[in-house]
Amino acid sequence: MSTFRRALVVLAVLAAAACAGEGNSAPIALSWEPMDDLNAGLPDAVRVYSGVDAVAPLRAWYVLVRPGGGVALRVAAAADSDGVETSSEIAERTAARVVLNGGYFRMGEVPMRHVGLLMVDGEIVEPAVDSVLRDGERYYLARGALGFLTDGSPDIAWVSSREGVLYAWDDPPPNRPERRITQLDLEGLPVWPARDAVAAGPVLVMDGAVRVTTDAEVFFGTKIPDQNPRTAAGVTGDGELVVVVIDGRQRGSRGVDLIELAEIMLNLGSVEAVNLDGGGSTTLVVDGVLVNRPLGSQTERQVMSALLILEQ
Repeated sequence: MSTFRRALVVLAVLAAAACAGEGNSAPIALSWEPMDDLNAGLPDAVRVYSGVDAVAPLRAWYVLVRPGGGVALRVAAAADSDGVETSSEIAERTAARVVLNGGYFRMGEVPMRHVGLLMVDGEIVEPAVDSVLRDGERYYLARGALGFLTDGSPDIAWVSSREGVLYAWDDPPPNRPERRITQLDLEGLPVWPARDAVAAGPVLVMDGAVRVTTDAEVFFGTKIPDQNPRTAAGVTGDGELVVVVIDGRQRGSRGVDLIELAEIMLNLGSVEAVNLDGGGSTTLVVDGVLVNRPLGSQTERQVMSALLILEQ
């Protein structure tokens, strides 16, 4: 796609960012370059790019993957007894060429618990979240998830689960602050044929347009919409997977809010995209090398789930 070959992507996000409450004073201008040193050893179906905006400032990376082409897409759950591993540890254990952090999890709990859907090799490790409490009120919801379908293709949807079956929504239940959905009706929803899946949210792009469903997925009242380090995944019009990592909370890279992240995903050709876990969990490991700098260091936070790109 020509979108992926452009050296400069200029994102006109001033109005959207202002609506998100960030009040940024300049549009993001990420200059993308292929990482030839990494790409030389990767399968032709996998390409890694780095991006810099010195003004914002931002440091970012994306990986473009053509399904098939000698590579497989998978989701992994941490295998250590405490339920967490670093992305580098997962890469070493699975021999994955590329590993990124996956979904949310509750830190400090024993045992730790994945927050939202986690499905590995057809087995649901953790079901989809179907409700949350906000200000003492229970909201019923469906959150965004990335799935690798039984035919090997990537897909993004708002997903519910019931009795071991996944269902996809065309539109999420329309929650709003102080206007909540009080029950879920899954009758008539199509089965989502995922082999592997991980949820986080919110959805950023759908049907080729920015659509950040923060309210519907009940992320209002949290820090998730704010400016943060980010990991996100998208699907292009050609069915390719594009995954993005953006450093944040450091002098050389401030991070982005959800509207800015959605515009980045759109400009990289995504027709669907979803926000994954971010903050200190944000990691990109390629051939055993930690590419980004989580929170400005080379120390990785352990995570409960990860996205894998494996050579077949």
